[in-house]
Amino acid sequence: MGRLLLLRHAKAGWAEPGMRDFDRGLDGNGFQEATRMGAALREAGYVPDHAICSTARRARETWERVGRESGFSGRVTMAETLYSTDAAGYLGLIRGFEDARSLIVVGHNPMTEDVAFALANDGRAHDKLGQGFPTAGLAVIDFEGPWSDLSPGAGRLVAFLTPADL
Repeated sequence: MGRLLLLRHAKAGWAEPGMRDFDRGLDGNGFQEATRMGAALREAGYVPDHAICSTARRARETWERVGRESGFSGRVTMAETLYSTDAAGYLGLIRGFEDARSLIVVGHNPMTEDVAFALANDGRAHDKLGQGFPTAGLAVIDFEGPWSDLSPGAGRLVAFLTPADL
């Protein structure tokens, strides 16, 4: 069994004149969201053994807080493609991590939401995910079989946490 955690980056500040979207960092609320979400991962026992994180500044800053607060001690893979690819690209990347039993992907919307919605086969999951995927939102999805077999509807939503829940 594998466990996939899909984490949307925390709240980011607005771009300053001349700043690329890629370089936007977290705002004060975003740092708080990421800190609380990291503690929630630790408390719920959802700490993964591998992380894949977008190289966009707001995703890296989110993961730095979440990883530290959760007590994460596994491997981290930085993936620039998470910033610019679509949901199919996310799935393709995830399928390549056969050695991970549990994996967190720190990325962006709408891809994070699209992947969670596609993978979770439970009707209640669709109801909950259909209400939106806020910043620092976390979907926890369990699967049977290897990551290479990951396909739409193959997972079961175990939890969906948002900063408002914490």
